[in-house]
Amino acid sequence: MTKPDIDVAARFLAVGARIVDRRRFERLFAGGSAGPVRAAVAAYGNPDGGFGHGLEPDIRSPGSQPAAIEQALRILDETDAWDAALAAGACDWLQANAPTEGGAAMVEASVSDWPHAPWWVPQPERPASVILTGQIAGTLHARGYGHPWLERATELMWLLIDKLAEPGAYELRGVVRFLDHVPDRERAERALDIVAPTLLAVAALDPATPGETHSPLDFAPLPGSLARRVFDQRVIQAHLDHLAAGQRMDGGWMFNWLAWSPAAEQDWRGSVTVDALRILRDNGRIS
Repeated sequence: MTKPDIDVAARFLAVGARIVDRRRFERLFAGGSAGPVRAAVAAYGNPDGGFGHGLEPDIRSPGSQPAAIEQALRILDETDAWDAALAAGACDWLQANAPTEGGAAMVEASVSDWPHAPWWVPQPERPASVILTGQIAGTLHARGYGHPWLERATELMWLLIDKLAEPGAYELRGVVRFLDHVPDRERAERALDIVAPTLLAVAALDPATPGETHSPLDFAPLPGSLARRVFDQRVIQAHLDHLAAGQRMDGGWMFNWLAWSPAAEQDWRGSVTVDALRILRDNGRIS
């Protein structure tokens, strides 16, 4: 089995990764403190409490976006650098800008005036997004953080899950992140049983499948992930082998979706490199 080289990864990040990803790496792998992570995340913040400025690398607009808020909260959570003031500002923004039914829209109209990936297209009716509502709510539940936005978003997610017809892989990422952490564990288990066949259908069980695929590790990255029981253990181990072998000669990992600009590609490579190392470590592949 291939064992990733953390030192080479550190040099890759030093060459071209964003400060926020370098601080993530320091916190997770080099004994760094939480303060620099908080400061790096806060640098993407706006006076309205939201986040923007390319924290979601495919949206380069400075204005606040739900996707940037999802990134900000997830980084603070995964590095144990949680900041109640930053979370409160983000939730206040979400509440003030929620769709009619609650939750979070996929993307706000301000994206249109700035460079962005072609798939970030605002919808005039601003429906709630299963993807972002589920991911943000999941992170807030993971932290036990209470806010009126979360209360409404939680009820909305149960309704959206009940109405899922043919969800795609990204919708299911929102669903499983929510189910991983929502307090009603019995209901979460029942909901997972319902979506399990679709998870098996959309996940690329063969790690060598080419193209923009979705690994079981995208839905169940950690041994304690609720959706881990959906996949055969041999499949999980094969994907961990594949992920470990994915480190390139320059020390970083590459993603499998469209790289629409050199800047976004560089930013994403830094982000997914830290993600890969974290998943491998938490699955016992890096000591």
